Amino acid sequence: MNKKSIAIIGTVGLPANYGGFETLTEYLTRYLSADFNLTVYCSSKSYSNRLSEYNGAKLVYLPLQANGIQSIFYDLRAIFNALSYADVLLILGVSGCIVLPFIKLISYKKIIVNIDGLEWKREKWNSLAKWFLKLSEKIAIHYVDVVITDNKIIQAYIRNEYNRESQLIAYGGDHVERLPLSTEVVNKFNFLQQPYAFSVCRIEPENNLHILLDALAQQNKLHLVIVGNWQANGYGKKLQSQYSNFAHIHLLEPIYDQGLLNQIRSNCVVYLHGHSAGGTNPSLVEAMFLGLPIFAYNVNYNKETTGHAAHYFSDSEELFGLLSYTTQKELNTIGSKMLHIAQERYQWQIIAKQYALLFDN
Repeated sequence: MNKKSIAIIGTVGLPANYGGFETLTEYLTRYLSADFNLTVYCSSKSYSNRLSEYNGAKLVYLPLQANGIQSIFYDLRAIFNALSYADVLLILGVSGCIVLPFIKLISYKKIIVNIDGLEWKREKWNSLAKWFLKLSEKIAIHYVDVVITDNKIIQAYIRNEYNRESQLIAYGGDHVERLPLSTEVVNKFNFLQQPYAFSVCRIEPENNLHILLDALAQQNKLHLVIVGNWQANGYGKKLQSQYSNFAHIHLLEPIYDQGLLNQIRSNCVVYLHGHSAGGTNPSLVEAMFLGLPIFAYNVNYNKETTGHAAHYFSDSEELFGLLSYTTQKELNTIGSKMLHIAQERYQWQIIAKQYALLFDN
């Protein structure tokens, strides 16, 4: 029996070293390469060492950036290339979906799109970009064969906004590992010997780093460690400059070593999640799988992901109050609940099987 050919479009590429869609692709290829012929499109701009194959999947490199304005043309080029051989196109994100009305006129190939969060709502985009992303979302919903959403709140939005049902498939987190701090890591980051709160994210306004920093700057009970791309935009540069002189605040550059990142976040007193946009956020799911107590920004996406069992804040004053008055017993209880929910909902092998069913049907 011939295996179906699946093209995975819309990620930076493999090996995964960027974000959620890349990690999703990492585990789809790991679990599904034996059953499907998988091809993953990668940005040659992001890989100096370009592999021809990874996890049993073929890698195809395109000379464009996978993010920003170039992502539109990156996805379009991948879509047209995939039409020549793939049985199924899995498109991650909507930026390239503007072309789908034309594609459906010339091809009967099955197209599946994971719309991610509501990308057009993100504050980092100007009004033109927001208009384009909203249009791309609308076109994707109307012209693809299957829509995937990763959160019940996004699923309800698609149903209410477009009168269409979507397949709910979450994001996995069982690739993380709880690790003790090594002597080498403590020597490199000696502030980790003190109790600390932790967060890892892209430094963007909708992730509310200003709230986290303002709340933690007002107290001296905990150090604060945030890992992110501080120099990527004016928002990050301003915050880094504003808070660089606080002895108990440590703003680290991105860490791509999974083992090092696991050590640092595994041993925090509390995990802070400031995201206000998106669906099931990868870093939140990973923190849940580590059994960390979580204080999350008070939006429905985060409440749904954490099963309404974390603590939530809407501003720096509320976060300051949570940090000041939550007992260690309460923190332990939250951490245990997070791990239990993650083990029930967010395992990669189960998620890969859900994608496989969509590919086959």
